[in-house]
Amino acid sequence: MGLSLAALSGCSDADQAQQEPVADAPTKEAKTIAITQIVEHPSLDEIRRGITEELAANDYVEGKNLTVNFQSAQGNTATAGQIAKQFAGDMPDAIVAISTPSAQTVVASTKNIPVIYTAISDPLAAKLINENNVPTQPNVTGLSSQLPIEPPLDLIQKIVPQAKTIGYVYSPGEANSVTVLKQLQAAAPARGLKILEVTANRPNDVAMATRSLQGRVDVIYTSLDNNVISAFEAMAGAANEMKIPVITSDEFSVRRGATAALGVNDYDFGRVTGKMVYRVLNGEAITDIKPEVMNKLTLYVSPKHAQQQGVSLDPSILKGAVNVDETKPSTEPNK
Repeated sequence: MGLSLAALSGCSDADQAQQEPVADAPTKEAKTIAITQIVEHPSLDEIRRGITEELAANDYVEGKNLTVNFQSAQGNTATAGQIAKQFAGDMPDAIVAISTPSAQTVVASTKNIPVIYTAISDPLAAKLINENNVPTQPNVTGLSSQLPIEPPLDLIQKIVPQAKTIGYVYSPGEANSVTVLKQLQAAAPARGLKILEVTANRPNDVAMATRSLQGRVDVIYTSLDNNVISAFEAMAGAANEMKIPVITSDEFSVRRGATAALGVNDYDFGRVTGKMVYRVLNGEAITDIKPEVMNKLTLYVSPKHAQQQGVSLDPSILKGAVNVDETKPSTEPNK
């Protein structure tokens, strides 16, 4: 915007002062953050977007006064370790670790750089916190979603009332997924249910693992297992062939083929994580930022995918749910 002329005939000093340009507010000191996630898939990507947009809303704008170094391990834990070591050597102002494997490798690589973990279901099992919700290292904090297993089991029994056996596809290398399996095994018998678990150690294993459940289960459940989610179309395609409904725990799996999901909103999750990152960048000691838990559940459904998988959704299930057949992905945090 051009400057006003300072010497207009008849202007008083006060008038001239009013015409002087107002100085911009001081720009925040430039910062650098490193972000890593075990693999790229829509749920984790949406969390990352929420983080950077929350920082931008607080005047840390990528390309202006914020440098963001993002690296994906592409599903490889050895690569995750290499990325963690590189980040530790780069000495950014903060490291954001999205997913349990990424968080574990980053925390093992530095005891000095602030680390904020996110997209984690069980930070206790991942040894990121202790029983008292205190981080195992003083440079660590983060956000988790320690969701009870009862709500998804309730949902499964509403969608498939006749279900006797639930197939659980998971990666045994992910602490989150192992925790969910133990929860399922503990809660299922009281409901007259059995759990049949099959492993998918790599994304390429997901289709075969899913097909191995044919004739053995009534419904398939998977948590936010990164190997499974990164190859979710393969799972959905196999489930469609077998006419077995798939229930998950994230919005984008429903958009990619599942019947329904009960879980936290990924974008919201990123925005809340971003608030923690902002506090670090703004100079607050990470030891003063306590680990948090976000447990607000949203139900996502797809009547179209349900039909492809051999079930129909009762109106009572649709009521209050986000129908992904009729809505676009979330782009703003829930109020």
